[in-house]
Amino acid sequence: MQLTRRTLALAVPATLAALIGAAPAAPASRPAAADLHRYDPKPTIVLVHGAFADASGWSGAIRRLQHAGYPVLAPANPLRGLAADTAYLRGVLAAVDGPVVLVGHSYGGAVISGAAVGNTQVKALVYIAAFTPDKGESAAELAARFPGSTLGDTVNPQSYPLPGGGTGTELVIEQGKFHRQFAADVPASDAAVMAATQRPVATAALEEKAGEAAWKTTPSWALIATADKNIPPAAGRWMARRAGSHITEVDASHAVAVSRPAVVTHVILAAARATR
Repeated sequence: MQLTRRTLALAVPATLAALIGAAPAAPASRPAAADLHRYDPKPTIVLVHGAFADASGWSGAIRRLQHAGYPVLAPANPLRGLAADTAYLRGVLAAVDGPVVLVGHSYGGAVISGAAVGNTQVKALVYIAAFTPDKGESAAELAARFPGSTLGDTVNPQSYPLPGGGTGTELVIEQGKFHRQFAADVPASDAAVMAATQRPVATAALEEKAGEAAWKTTPSWALIATADKNIPPAAGRWMARRAGSHITEVDASHAVAVSRPAVVTHVILAAARATR
């Protein structure tokens, strides 16, 4: 057939119409942006140290957690009194945006148990060789409930001034006994630094009775150090079972965060992943 201007004029619109008609229909509605790019932030890991230590004891775990992409905060625990330390930690948590996994070592376990009460941001509690007190219990009482702690033979009391006047009593571990008592599986040179930089704890903090316990309503994980000479392993197991915690055991000293940071990190990550 011979193509003429008239034939082309009639054919082109018809072809375009056919092509347009063959195109798929536009969707009735576009999916919500949240469905395309769901925002699911990782929780902030807040690490709370205990007595005779400072936040540097978390260094090995912090590096691993940050490498895994988690925001981390390791505040200084005042170690002056359970109610006061708990109130301080509540203030720290109030400045954190989004979900939180709250981790406590030793006496720090008592602090996180109180600070998380009523805080819906806290999605999980992790107890690392830590106290898990119920209302009316103290750290000193729980440590003495089972045999095995030799801490009392290694500490020295000393006085410090109270803000309102008078003096209080605080405890430090004798530097010559620190390695064997607190960190037997840590190299001696590192344990010597830990002994020199240890934070004294007020006796009032260890003797003060706990208030309401967050582990009754918040999922918890516990790491038991089976060579712990501060908190008897039997006490740690009893508290963890009572709390219904997911329990891991490791052959380590009380300074398990220093000697076995990979294991500590594994337990924290298990808790963090369970919150998402």
